[in-house]
Amino acid sequence: MMMRGYWTKGVAVMAIGAGLASAATAATAPEPRVMTVPGFADFLAVDGSSVWATNKGRVERWSKKGKLAEVAMAHPCGAMAVAFGSLWVADCKEQTLNRIDLKTAKISAVIATGVANPKGELNVVAGAGSIWVASDDKGVIARVDPATDTVTASIAVDPSTYYLAFGLGSLWAVSAVHQSLQKIDAQTNAVVTRTQLGKEPGFLVAGEGAVWVQEQGDGTVARIDPATGIISGRVKVDETLEYGDIDAGGGKIWLRTTAGQTFVVIDPQTLAIRARVGAETGSGALRYTAKRVWTTSHDVHTLSWWKQPAKIGAGSGARADAKPGE
Repeated sequence: MMMRGYWTKGVAVMAIGAGLASAATAATAPEPRVMTVPGFADFLAVDGSSVWATNKGRVERWSKKGKLAEVAMAHPCGAMAVAFGSLWVADCKEQTLNRIDLKTAKISAVIATGVANPKGELNVVAGAGSIWVASDDKGVIARVDPATDTVTASIAVDPSTYYLAFGLGSLWAVSAVHQSLQKIDAQTNAVVTRTQLGKEPGFLVAGEGAVWVQEQGDGTVARIDPATGIISGRVKVDETLEYGDIDAGGGKIWLRTTAGQTFVVIDPQTLAIRARVGAETGSGALRYTAKRVWTTSHDVHTLSWWKQPAKIGAGSGARADAKPGE
């Protein structure tokens, strides 16, 4: 019988010195290509060789050659999902989930899900044949059927659960207020384990064999075993990790930071920081692909792509000081 809703005790294994990668050579990271994006380009979703970005009053599709499409919305917010031939994005003003056809770049459905965090710090994710969005600050996640564009389940979670990820066979949800990571069974629509996290946990990703959560108030990234819910390690990155982003792929964890650099590359096995890449450019988002890493820096109005991600952080403890525009 599966136990539901119990707290697992986190075992904090600190990666000694992982947050103190020494200076080395810029050769470990290629130079980024930088595009100026007026407005407030922020959250990203990968669409083949291009990306969608949220902006003020619109979402935009960009390739490395420039802007390809624009779709007007009242207030697009949070991380988006590309699935079922569509872009799925929350509208924090209208409290809806909007579906945008990838071929026509037109809104094909507006679903009244509610939005748990109108300030915009949240995720829309895809998995198990569904779209998922945190829909109520009291503690509700809406499950949407893309075949009918309707809410098919409302899942009870901890209050102030905003951050979601789908991967490793489950939906994962974080409440910053309750400092909890919740594992949700997609077959039963119920929380099956909870893990106590550090201060102000935020964005997360499930990949490279674990669940990874930014503990923003502690400046750490926690690695959680997906089977047991036990914290198997932590890496200290900066004093805080506020307003960043995180992704996984290519045998690495990619962490968009606010202080010190543009992003950090973490070894998922050793928890060593393999590279600190780029100049400090304020808040923004990050998405990994096999060909390039995309980053936004809304404070300086740029969208950048960093090619040859396999070479970034390939050395041990390297610092890659390539700056946007160099």
